[in-house]
Amino acid sequence: MSASPASAAHRGTILLEDARVLEHQHFDGDQHVLRLEVPRCAARATPGSFVHLRCAPELPMRRPLSIMRADGTAGWIELLYKVTGEGTRALARVAVGDSLSTLGPIGCGFSPHPQRPRVLAIGGGVGIPPMVFLAERLAADPAGGWKPLVLMGSELPFPFRLRPSTILVPGMPDEAIGCMPSLDEIGVPSRLATRAGYAGCYDGFVTELARTWLAARPREQLAETELFACGPTPMLEATARLAREFGLPCQVSLEEYMACAVGGCAGCAVAVTTAQGIAMKRVCVDGPVFEASAVFPG
Repeated sequence: MSASPASAAHRGTILLEDARVLEHQHFDGDQHVLRLEVPRCAARATPGSFVHLRCAPELPMRRPLSIMRADGTAGWIELLYKVTGEGTRALARVAVGDSLSTLGPIGCGFSPHPQRPRVLAIGGGVGIPPMVFLAERLAADPAGGWKPLVLMGSELPFPFRLRPSTILVPGMPDEAIGCMPSLDEIGVPSRLATRAGYAGCYDGFVTELARTWLAARPREQLAETELFACGPTPMLEATARLAREFGLPCQVSLEEYMACAVGGCAGCAVAVTTAQGIAMKRVCVDGPVFEASAVFPG
Protein backbone atom coordinates (compact mmCIF):
# COMPACT_ATOMS: atom_id res chain seq x y z
CA MET A 1 0.00 0.00 0.00
CA SER A 2 1.45 3.39 -0.92
CA ALA A 3 1.48 6.30 1.51
CA SER A 4 -1.06 9.07 1.05
CA PRO A 5 0.24 12.44 -0.19
CA ALA A 6 -0.52 14.01 3.20
CA SER A 7 1.34 11.38 5.20
CA ALA A 8 4.35 11.53 2.88
CA ALA A 9 4.51 15.30 2.51
CA HIS A 10 7.53 15.56 4.81
CA ARG A 11 9.70 13.36 2.59
CA GLY A 12 10.64 16.16 0.22
CA THR A 13 11.72 18.51 3.02
CA ILE A 14 14.23 16.35 4.93
CA LEU A 15 17.70 16.79 3.50
CA LEU A 16 20.82 14.64 3.85
CA GLU A 17 23.90 16.84 4.21
CA ASP A 18 27.49 16.54 5.38
CA ALA A 19 27.94 19.30 7.93
CA ARG A 20 31.28 20.90 8.78
CA VAL A 21 31.93 21.74 12.44
CA LEU A 22 32.46 25.50 12.74
CA GLU A 23 32.53 25.87 16.53
CA HIS A 24 32.27 23.55 19.52
CA GLN A 25 31.82 25.12 22.95
CA HIS A 26 31.94 23.13 26.17
CA PHE A 27 30.16 24.01 29.42
CA ASP A 28 29.76 22.67 32.94
CA GLY A 29 27.43 19.74 33.42
CA ASP A 30 28.77 18.02 30.27
CA GLN A 31 26.77 20.40 28.09
CA HIS A 32 27.97 21.51 24.68
CA VAL A 33 26.99 23.92 21.90
CA LEU A 34 27.81 22.81 18.38
CA ARG A 35 27.72 25.12 15.35
CA LEU A 36 27.49 23.32 12.00
CA GLU A 37 27.81 24.59 8.46
CA VAL A 38 24.81 22.96 6.81
CA PRO A 39 23.38 25.47 4.30
CA ARG A 40 20.28 23.70 3.00
CA CYS A 41 19.10 22.72 6.47
CA ALA A 42 19.80 26.21 7.85
CA ALA A 43 17.73 27.80 5.09
CA ARG A 44 14.69 25.65 5.94
CA ALA A 45 14.92 25.32 9.73
CA THR A 46 12.03 26.66 11.82
CA PRO A 47 11.64 26.90 15.62
CA GLY A 48 10.75 23.46 16.88
CA SER A 49 12.45 21.51 14.09
CA PHE A 50 15.42 19.24 14.73
CA VAL A 51 18.22 17.36 13.01
CA HIS A 52 19.05 13.67 13.15
CA LEU A 53 22.79 13.59 13.57
CA ARG A 54 25.35 10.82 13.13
CA CYS A 55 27.65 11.39 16.09
CA ALA A 56 30.59 9.29 14.86
CA PRO A 57 31.36 7.11 11.81
CA GLU A 58 31.41 3.94 13.91
CA LEU A 59 27.94 4.60 15.37
CA PRO A 60 25.18 3.78 12.87
CA MET A 61 22.30 5.10 14.98
CA ARG A 62 21.67 8.83 14.73
CA ARG A 63 20.63 11.15 17.57
CA PRO A 64 17.83 13.75 17.33
CA LEU A 65 18.90 17.22 18.49
CA SER A 66 16.74 20.34 18.56
CA ILE A 67 17.96 23.36 16.62
CA MET A 68 18.74 26.32 18.90
CA ARG A 69 19.73 28.84 16.23
CA ALA A 70 19.83 28.95 12.45
CA ASP A 71 21.22 31.51 10.03
CA GLY A 72 19.95 30.76 6.56
CA THR A 73 22.12 33.45 4.98
CA ALA A 74 25.38 32.32 6.58
CA GLY A 75 24.35 28.65 6.30
CA TRP A 76 24.81 27.42 9.86
CA ILE A 77 22.77 25.95 12.72
CA GLU A 78 23.54 25.64 16.43
CA LEU A 79 22.70 22.69 18.65
CA LEU A 80 22.79 22.47 22.44
CA TYR A 81 23.20 18.95 23.80
CA LYS A 82 24.10 17.15 27.01
CA VAL A 83 26.20 13.99 27.15
CA THR A 84 23.86 11.18 28.17
CA GLY A 85 25.30 8.09 26.47
CA GLU A 86 27.71 6.66 23.94
CA GLY A 87 26.53 8.75 21.00
CA THR A 88 26.63 12.16 22.64
CA ARG A 89 29.90 11.23 24.36
CA ALA A 90 31.41 10.63 20.92
CA LEU A 91 29.86 13.87 19.67
CA ALA A 92 31.55 15.81 22.47
CA ARG A 93 34.93 14.77 21.03
CA VAL A 94 34.45 16.19 17.53
CA ALA A 95 36.65 19.14 16.60
CA VAL A 96 36.36 22.20 14.40
CA GLY A 97 36.74 21.13 10.77
CA ASP A 98 35.31 17.63 11.30
CA SER A 99 32.38 16.48 9.18
CA LEU A 100 29.10 15.04 10.50
CA SER A 101 26.23 13.52 8.55
CA THR A 102 22.91 15.27 9.19
CA LEU A 103 19.28 14.69 8.26
CA GLY A 104 17.11 17.74 8.59
CA PRO A 105 15.33 19.89 9.27
CA ILE A 106 12.72 17.47 10.57
CA GLY A 107 9.34 18.05 12.17
CA CYS A 108 6.46 20.47 12.40
CA GLY A 109 7.48 23.49 14.46
CA PHE A 110 5.70 26.11 16.54
CA SER A 111 2.95 28.29 15.05
CA PRO A 112 2.54 31.55 16.99
CA HIS A 113 -0.73 33.38 16.40
CA PRO A 114 -0.54 37.13 15.63
CA GLN A 115 -3.64 37.82 17.73
CA ARG A 116 -1.66 36.58 20.76
CA PRO A 117 1.64 38.48 20.48
CA ARG A 118 2.61 37.93 24.13
CA VAL A 119 4.58 34.72 23.73
CA LEU A 120 5.58 32.94 26.94
CA ALA A 121 8.26 30.39 25.99
CA ILE A 122 9.12 27.85 28.71
CA GLY A 123 12.17 25.61 28.32
CA GLY A 124 13.54 22.97 30.65
CA GLY A 125 17.03 21.48 30.36
CA VAL A 126 17.76 20.36 26.81
CA GLY A 127 14.29 21.71 25.97
CA ILE A 128 15.75 25.24 26.10
CA PRO A 129 17.02 25.37 22.46
CA PRO A 130 13.64 25.55 20.65
CA MET A 131 12.59 28.38 22.99
CA VAL A 132 15.70 30.39 22.13
CA PHE A 133 15.11 29.77 18.41
CA LEU A 134 11.45 30.83 18.68
CA ALA A 135 12.24 34.01 20.61
CA GLU A 136 15.01 35.06 18.24
CA ARG A 137 12.81 34.50 15.18
CA LEU A 138 10.03 36.59 16.70
CA ALA A 139 12.48 39.34 17.65
CA ALA A 140 13.66 39.41 14.03
CA ASP A 141 10.10 40.28 12.94
CA PRO A 142 9.50 43.77 14.40
CA ALA A 143 6.48 44.32 12.16
CA GLY A 144 4.74 41.41 13.92
CA GLY A 145 4.55 43.25 17.22
CA TRP A 146 5.66 40.15 19.12
CA LYS A 147 6.46 40.39 22.85
CA PRO A 148 8.31 37.18 23.75
CA LEU A 149 9.39 36.27 27.27
CA VAL A 150 11.63 33.22 27.74
CA LEU A 151 11.72 31.29 31.02
CA MET A 152 14.38 28.61 31.41
CA GLY A 153 14.73 25.95 34.07
CA SER A 154 17.74 23.76 34.79
CA GLU A 155 19.22 21.80 37.67
CA LEU A 156 22.62 21.93 35.93
CA PRO A 157 24.69 25.08 35.45
CA PHE A 158 23.21 27.03 32.55
CA PRO A 159 25.27 26.74 29.32
CA PHE A 160 26.04 30.46 29.25
CA ARG A 161 27.47 33.04 31.64
CA LEU A 162 24.70 34.33 33.90
CA ARG A 163 24.31 38.06 34.37
CA PRO A 164 21.59 40.41 35.66
CA SER A 165 19.07 41.36 33.00
CA THR A 166 18.85 44.94 31.77
CA ILE A 167 15.16 44.44 30.91
CA LEU A 168 12.47 44.96 33.53
CA VAL A 169 9.76 42.28 33.62
CA PRO A 170 6.78 43.33 35.77
CA GLY A 171 5.42 40.53 37.90
CA MET A 172 8.71 38.69 38.33
CA PRO A 173 9.91 37.79 41.84
CA ASP A 174 12.68 40.10 43.07
CA GLU A 175 15.32 37.37 43.13
CA ALA A 176 14.73 36.42 39.48
CA ILE A 177 17.15 38.80 37.78
CA GLY A 178 19.47 36.40 35.89
CA CYS A 179 19.08 36.14 32.13
CA MET A 180 20.50 34.60 28.97
CA PRO A 181 22.84 37.38 27.77
CA SER A 182 22.37 36.77 24.04
CA LEU A 183 18.60 37.26 24.39
CA ASP A 184 19.01 40.33 26.57
CA GLU A 185 21.24 41.89 23.91
CA ILE A 186 18.51 41.69 21.27
CA GLY A 187 15.82 43.02 23.56
CA VAL A 188 14.15 39.73 24.51
CA PRO A 189 13.58 39.37 28.27
CA SER A 190 14.47 36.06 29.87
CA ARG A 191 14.51 34.71 33.41
CA LEU A 192 15.97 31.58 34.97
CA ALA A 193 14.69 29.06 37.51
CA THR A 194 16.50 26.32 39.40
CA ARG A 195 16.46 24.37 42.64
CA ALA A 196 20.27 24.22 42.62
CA GLY A 197 20.73 27.60 44.29
CA TYR A 198 22.37 29.56 41.47
CA ALA A 199 22.57 33.29 42.14
CA GLY A 200 20.04 35.44 40.31
CA CYS A 201 17.65 32.54 39.62
CA TYR A 202 14.16 31.87 40.91
CA ASP A 203 14.26 29.14 43.57
CA GLY A 204 11.85 26.54 42.23
CA PHE A 205 10.50 24.94 39.08
CA VAL A 206 10.30 27.02 35.93
CA THR A 207 6.56 26.33 35.71
CA GLU A 208 6.16 27.82 39.19
CA LEU A 209 7.92 30.95 37.96
CA ALA A 210 5.62 30.99 34.93
CA ARG A 211 2.55 30.75 37.16
CA THR A 212 3.76 33.66 39.31
CA TRP A 213 4.16 35.83 36.22
CA LEU A 214 0.82 34.79 34.69
CA ALA A 215 -1.03 35.43 37.96
CA ALA A 216 0.27 39.02 37.93
CA ARG A 217 -1.00 39.73 34.38
CA PRO A 218 -4.12 41.83 33.91
CA ARG A 219 -6.96 40.19 32.02
CA GLU A 220 -6.34 42.13 28.82
CA GLN A 221 -2.73 40.91 28.68
CA LEU A 222 -3.73 37.30 29.30
CA ALA A 223 -6.08 37.59 26.32
CA GLU A 224 -2.98 38.29 24.20
CA THR A 225 -0.84 35.48 25.69
CA GLU A 226 0.06 32.07 24.28
CA LEU A 227 2.27 29.43 25.90
CA PHE A 228 5.01 27.41 24.22
CA ALA A 229 7.08 24.75 25.97
CA CYS A 230 9.74 22.12 25.47
CA GLY A 231 11.32 19.94 28.11
CA PRO A 232 10.79 16.80 30.20
CA THR A 233 7.31 15.32 30.20
CA PRO A 234 6.47 16.33 33.81
CA MET A 235 7.32 19.94 32.92
CA LEU A 236 5.12 19.78 29.83
CA GLU A 237 2.26 18.34 31.87
CA ALA A 238 2.64 21.16 34.40
CA THR A 239 2.63 23.71 31.55
CA ALA A 240 -0.55 22.17 30.14
CA ARG A 241 -2.17 22.54 33.59
CA LEU A 242 -1.12 26.20 33.62
CA ALA A 243 -2.75 26.69 30.23
CA ARG A 244 -6.01 25.18 31.51
CA GLU A 245 -5.88 27.21 34.72
CA PHE A 246 -5.49 30.52 32.90
CA GLY A 247 -7.55 29.59 29.82
CA LEU A 248 -4.62 30.00 27.41
CA PRO A 249 -3.65 28.20 24.21
CA CYS A 250 -0.48 26.18 24.55
CA GLN A 251 1.84 24.33 22.18
CA VAL A 252 4.34 21.74 23.45
CA SER A 253 7.32 20.10 21.79
CA LEU A 254 7.61 16.47 22.88
CA GLU A 255 10.81 14.59 23.64
CA GLU A 256 10.74 10.93 22.58
CA TYR A 257 13.29 8.27 21.71
CA MET A 258 13.62 7.99 17.93
CA ALA A 259 15.11 5.37 15.66
CA CYS A 260 14.57 6.56 12.10
CA ALA A 261 13.20 10.08 12.82
CA VAL A 262 11.65 10.24 9.35
CA GLY A 263 8.29 8.59 10.07
CA GLY A 264 9.10 5.07 8.93
CA CYS A 265 9.42 3.06 12.13
CA ALA A 266 6.65 4.71 14.22
CA GLY A 267 8.71 4.00 17.33
CA CYS A 268 8.09 7.51 18.64
CA ALA A 269 4.29 7.42 18.31
CA VAL A 270 2.17 8.98 21.07
CA ALA A 271 -1.55 9.09 21.72
CA VAL A 272 -3.11 12.39 20.62
CA THR A 273 -6.74 13.49 20.94
CA THR A 274 -8.25 14.47 17.58
CA ALA A 275 -11.75 15.39 16.38
CA GLN A 276 -12.16 11.74 15.38
CA GLY A 277 -10.94 10.38 18.72
CA ILE A 278 -7.59 9.11 19.98
CA ALA A 279 -4.97 8.67 17.26
CA MET A 280 -1.35 7.58 17.34
CA LYS A 281 0.88 10.35 15.97
CA ARG A 282 4.60 10.17 15.19
CA VAL A 283 6.55 12.73 17.21
CA CYS A 284 9.23 13.01 14.54
CA VAL A 285 7.16 14.11 11.52
CA ASP A 286 3.62 14.69 12.84
CA GLY A 287 5.24 16.69 15.66
CA PRO A 288 7.32 17.26 17.63
CA VAL A 289 4.99 20.22 18.32
CA PHE A 290 1.40 19.48 19.31
CA GLU A 291 -1.40 21.35 21.01
CA ALA A 292 -0.95 20.72 24.74
CA SER A 293 -4.65 19.95 25.22
CA ALA A 294 -4.41 17.15 22.63
CA VAL A 295 -1.52 15.42 24.40
CA PHE A 296 -2.37 16.26 28.03
CA PRO A 297 -6.17 16.55 28.08
CA GLY A 298 -6.32 16.71 31.87
